[in-house]
Amino acid sequence: MKQGIHPDYKEITVQMSDGSEFVTRSTINTREGIYKTEVDSKNHPFYIGSDKMINAAGRVDKFNKKYGRK
Repeated sequence: MKQGIHPDYKEITVQMSDGSEFVTRSTINTREGIYKTEVDSKNHPFYIGSDKMINAAGRVDKFNKKYGRK
């Protein structure tokens, strides 16, 4: 590897939205070595199941009605 062209790879602490944290290594620039997440798997609608699913079949039926396909 070439010297002097790679970013610093350092240890950081990741704080999740619920207050839990873990230590990992990253090239991200953070203040005081702490990265705070706002969205994670504990509060994102996709993971917790509160997201509404789109009725794809209804969209297909609407398209078929509009353009006369059966």
